[in-house]
Amino acid sequence: MSTRDLVLTALFAAIIVALGLLPPITLGFIPVPITAQSLGVMMAGVVLGARRGAIAVLILLLLVAFGYPVLSGGRGGLAIFASPSAGFLVGWIFGAFVTGYLSERLVNEQQSGLVQTVSFFLAAMVGGIVVLYAFGITYLATAGGMGFPKAFVGSMVYLPGDVTKAVVAALLGRAVMVGYPLLPARA
Repeated sequence: MSTRDLVLTALFAAIIVALGLLPPITLGFIPVPITAQSLGVMMAGVVLGARRGAIAVLILLLLVAFGYPVLSGGRGGLAIFASPSAGFLVGWIFGAFVTGYLSERLVNEQQSGLVQTVSFFLAAMVGGIVVLYAFGITYLATAGGMGFPKAFVGSMVYLPGDVTKAVVAALLGRAVMVGYPLLPARA
């Protein structure tokens, strides 16, 4: 990994931490709070690509494991990985990777701005919602003892906000393609 890659992955880990400064929104019927940090996961995949986006999330989760309070609400420590949110946290790694992988495959410089934006949006939807929910809902249903139907239906409350986050990530991806043409040369 080059110095540039290390700097970019650390930068996006810091962006995800900064998004954690926004307080979580807790809901009474499902034990996983709504946070802005999943936006950072989508942005890392869209801007950095698969490998670097996943590494940025891994850096964040290592900080969490070492006890740093970098998750929304000032949470951190190994106990987080035994909480109902653990499936979503692990899903962040795969969500960033899939978002980045699809961005690398679907977007290129020869496309129009609209096609690039829509492609980034689709990548963020698949990686940042479908993949993330697959991990989060499965863990919530099994380890959280909720059962799959209840965990699935309860998690649908996140969908409108996550679609909005995918739009923001797509617009950011397009802005980076235009404003910083060296970055899309994802490795």
